[in-house]
Amino acid sequence: MSQLSARPEKPVVGVSMPHESAALHVTGAALYTDDLVHRTKDVLHAHPVQVMKAHGRITALRTAPALDVPGVVRVLTGADVPGVNDAGMKHDEPLFPDEVMFHGHAVAWVLAETLEAARLGAAAVEVELGEKPSVITLEEAIAAGSFHGARPTMVTGDVEAGFAESAHVFTGAFQFSDQEHFYLETHAALAHIDEAEQVFVQSSTQHPSETQEIVAHVLGLHSHEVTVQCLRMGGGFGGKEMQPHGFAAVAALGAKLTGRPVRVRLNRTQDLTMSGKRHGFRAEWKIGFDAEGRIQALEATLTADGGWSLDLSEPVVARALCHIDNTYWIPNARVTGRIAKTNKVSNTAFRGFGGPQGMLVIEDIMGRCAPLLGLDPAELRRRNFYRPGLGQSTPYGQPVTQAERISTVWHQVEENGGVADRRREIAAFNAAHPHTKRALAITGIKFGISFNLTAFNQGGALVLIYKDGSVLINHGGTEMGQGLHTKMLQVAATTLGIPLHKVRLAPTRTDKVPNTSATAASAGTDLNGAAVKNACEQLRERLLGVAATQLGANASDVRIVEGVARVLGGESELGWDELVRTAYLQRVQLSAAGFYRTEGLHWDAKAFKGSPFKYFSYGAAAAEVEVDGFTGAYRIRRVDIVHDVGDSLSPMIDIGQVEGGFVQGAGWLTLEDLRWDAGDGPHRGRLLTQAASTYKLPSFSEMPEEFHVTLLRNATEEGAVYGSKAVGEPPLMLAFSVREALRQAAAAFGPAGVAVELASPATPEAVYWAIEAARAGAVSRAEVLSGA
Repeated sequence: MSQLSARPEKPVVGVSMPHESAALHVTGAALYTDDLVHRTKDVLHAHPVQVMKAHGRITALRTAPALDVPGVVRVLTGADVPGVNDAGMKHDEPLFPDEVMFHGHAVAWVLAETLEAARLGAAAVEVELGEKPSVITLEEAIAAGSFHGARPTMVTGDVEAGFAESAHVFTGAFQFSDQEHFYLETHAALAHIDEAEQVFVQSSTQHPSETQEIVAHVLGLHSHEVTVQCLRMGGGFGGKEMQPHGFAAVAALGAKLTGRPVRVRLNRTQDLTMSGKRHGFRAEWKIGFDAEGRIQALEATLTADGGWSLDLSEPVVARALCHIDNTYWIPNARVTGRIAKTNKVSNTAFRGFGGPQGMLVIEDIMGRCAPLLGLDPAELRRRNFYRPGLGQSTPYGQPVTQAERISTVWHQVEENGGVADRRREIAAFNAAHPHTKRALAITGIKFGISFNLTAFNQGGALVLIYKDGSVLINHGGTEMGQGLHTKMLQVAATTLGIPLHKVRLAPTRTDKVPNTSATAASAGTDLNGAAVKNACEQLRERLLGVAATQLGANASDVRIVEGVARVLGGESELGWDELVRTAYLQRVQLSAAGFYRTEGLHWDAKAFKGSPFKYFSYGAAAAEVEVDGFTGAYRIRRVDIVHDVGDSLSPMIDIGQVEGGFVQGAGWLTLEDLRWDAGDGPHRGRLLTQAASTYKLPSFSEMPEEFHVTLLRNATEEGAVYGSKAVGEPPLMLAFSVREALRQAAAAFGPAGVAVELASPATPEAVYWAIEAARAGAVSRAEVLSGA
């Protein structure tokens, strides 16, 4: 076992424990960025001046009327920016634009003594606009040739030969929706300037280092003149990876110009209308199977709705291409990605980061084609799994390691869920109930862990031991409720060999650990955990030397377990507190900076080849649904999941992440229906679903009535911190099982062999129309080339 994955005697990792801030969360004592306003004197409040048109050039911007509003102190415009007027990493997102690019685009910000005064001031600003034609939908963008960014193509094998050798060839198209993050805490920032003109920004950000970089270049400063801290976030899900930077820059600019602290906090409607979503996609595909139902060739074009600027659209599309295979070996493939430029908010990272979109395409294909091939959907999926021992690689050239886990988790789900017996019960139920149908579907996942950009796969930490034996850890990851800090405390305590209560964690800030990557790509624990472990190992080695001298032994024979240093096979011992005091008196350094870089990664973005991922996470889910034939309404009767997290660092945290990810995925696929005004009226481009009253989120009533989650046992991941695997993103895709169960339930209302097309999200309305098509015996358009 590798040094990174090996666990010592009596580790604190692997122990189920609650989230480190759980009590603070449920009692309301946990502080978030905007809570700090009430602890800060003389704060000014910022309010955006939004233009409610989808596209147009600003011909006049009159701010004087705002200054006549009582309480208004200043109006920020592009003329006030001392540095670069841009809030993005691609330099295509002006902080104060002279061209409105989406409905609700902020063109100026009003600062006032109260939020109400700022709101009234913003309403008083006069903006004249020369309107321009706008592109709102993916269909419009494709028709107009409106694209931006890279257009990668992934090729493997001989696609033409693969189709020529196929017994069955199908074509189809599939468009599916974007998704709103709807974190509980909206975007927020609080900035102030100290006596040395140092800029300090409290920000609800998943990427403090990048927030620091953007704030610095907007203000025309160097990074060492800006400090960003993230205390915690009330949810992020990727929505706070890139998009907080501009809001932090507005707060910092206001503070710099007024000399007073400035608060930016969006209300829910502002957040929904100004921040990006998960990318909606359109896929056009062609697939060939042999006579046994094994995939021979795939050709597809994936078009992502990028919105008005690039943001993270390019890596999102790249990851979608890298995940279109999911758990299936595709020997011949040609898949192209492109990014549509539309006059909508700039879409961004969202849990899974393009992986869900790519995987959804192949799962939709399998669900649609199985009836046309005369196969049970589960059997079609099984026949196409990557198999161990055959040297199979992904379409981009990475060998699929641990391929046996694909079938292992699948079989465990079947066994745990009593799937065979329940299928017979469902068949009997459906035969007896003409107007209500049930179905059970199983789907699997294979998700690559690491950032697509190799440089991001690094982490840092700073660990301090004080003279009284207490320990303070700093790391580059941010806490958004996912339990990262809990795991870091467990890693530090395990590595040092001390009880958990000895360790405390400091808020994430850029003046403690520099140049950090975003807490994203499910890599937060892998990168920061390994860095914390590295720092603690340095300290432990120093202390072992001190203990060896005190105990009269060799350092290699000393172990620190549960806060006591002992010699192997001996009875002499030295307590942790005394050991630390002795080390201090001997002038042994009691602080260490840790670092980790993920090894073994290589990626050629132009050739679209390489091994961009450290490892794959696997999982499988079985979902049973019941559908009403009159309304399309449904309920999720039961879900069984087996998920691979390696050797869990914190099982309670990991099970919570699996449950939460699954429900969020089910929301995306079945409930959350973002609607935009695509008409030619005065409100063209307006987001119509601006609140929880019109945008339906999963709630207790949508939870599975039975929900069973099991973590895969004996699953040590060599080369990862204490043998664990990432858990944040992969479980979201387990929700494909719900959508596929709904498809099969709708098909049960019609004759056998009907391939059902199901919209995404599969709302009750969408399910109803799928039922109607099945009743009519309609055959999916995917059958057009069947038997070619």
